[in-house]
Amino acid sequence: MDGRFSRDEAIWQDVIVPWVLCLQAFQTAPRGMMMGRPLGTAEEVHMTGPAAPRLMRRVVVHADRIEIVTDAPVPSPRPGEALVRSVVTGVCGSDTHAAHGRHPFIPIPYHPGHEVVGVVEQVGPGVTGAEAGRRVTVEPDLPCWTCKMCATGRQNLCENLRFFGCGWEQGGMADLFTVPADRLHVLPDDLDDTTAALVEPLSTPVHAVRLGGDAFGCGLDGIRGRSAVVLGAGTIGLLVLAVLKARGAETVVVTDVQAAKRDKAVSLGADAAVDAAAGDVADQVRAALGQSADIVVDCVAIEPTMRQAVALAGKGGTVVVVGVPAAEVTIPLAIVQDQQIRIQGSATYLPGDYDESIRLLQAGAVRAADIVTAVRPLEQVAEAFDLAASGEHIKVLVSIGEPSVPAPAQDTTAPSLGNG
Repeated sequence: MDGRFSRDEAIWQDVIVPWVLCLQAFQTAPRGMMMGRPLGTAEEVHMTGPAAPRLMRRVVVHADRIEIVTDAPVPSPRPGEALVRSVVTGVCGSDTHAAHGRHPFIPIPYHPGHEVVGVVEQVGPGVTGAEAGRRVTVEPDLPCWTCKMCATGRQNLCENLRFFGCGWEQGGMADLFTVPADRLHVLPDDLDDTTAALVEPLSTPVHAVRLGGDAFGCGLDGIRGRSAVVLGAGTIGLLVLAVLKARGAETVVVTDVQAAKRDKAVSLGADAAVDAAAGDVADQVRAALGQSADIVVDCVAIEPTMRQAVALAGKGGTVVVVGVPAAEVTIPLAIVQDQQIRIQGSATYLPGDYDESIRLLQAGAVRAADIVTAVRPLEQVAEAFDLAASGEHIKVLVSIGEPSVPAPAQDTTAPSLGNG
């Protein structure tokens, strides 16, 4: 193969990249348990008088429609849980993928919303550090805390992982939801709600870049002075770019098949952007770097990009795979062995990645004005899903309450960014 790939293949990078473990969440759960925790019977929903449960809105994604249920009972927090009132939530690539019936591990119907900002309304017994009235964001992976991975501080790889908003019984696209309080991160006052909605999607690139820096023995600090390549300029690719630049990478080159996305990458700090479909893409990237790449982050993860990544890394380089492969890929293993190339998978994040994301957002390394290109109210959630799947937006948000900043000015005039 010559390393080229088509625009049709490139669509995978925004559809299935952001959530590796979102795909895995139901591999270990019984198929009938998606809504395993009952939130109220039909009889309870229609009770009247002082004993009647509070009702709320919640989004349910069906195979043929996106429904807003208006009479869902409000859940009550159990011991160790918090009841959170949603303010704003992002539409992720895994959401649009599932809504179109192309997600192998999120059964339909499901309750979306894992990129969520809200306010704690009530806490269950035994909860500390998440008092009512505090603004929070959710770290949506729900570990078991007892398996080998959890016991060794790698709960993002939990052997019994469940995932809030990705097949879990609740999601953030609802007026209220309950979640284990230890999955909440209190937000600083200087981070507005729209910016805070980027904490979760930014944490995946932070984790990937951290793993890339581990090749030099010092995590994120290992990025300073390095040369890097980002394959794919979708939402995750642009955020990877931002993290690399913020952590001091000397040169960062981005590739993508869409000219508008390449232009966007340059406007956000890429030193160069190369057409990923060019026959000599590897030569062009190496020329822009002036050398081989220390780190290549593949945000697409199809066979052509993996072959490109190996070619670009060269001797002693590291390839970080943050994209989710749509199919099996073949790589030149003899070159990987002979040139001592490190292939590193990257799956979601850990709490330290959330802390770093918050720090980067506070420092202005990532600005909501550059990333959030549309906001729609909950009543228009179906339109929000359509916009997110259109390829014309970077990040689409759904407002449930009143976000602290309005919809961005580029909402209705966002340039086409293609389907990748």
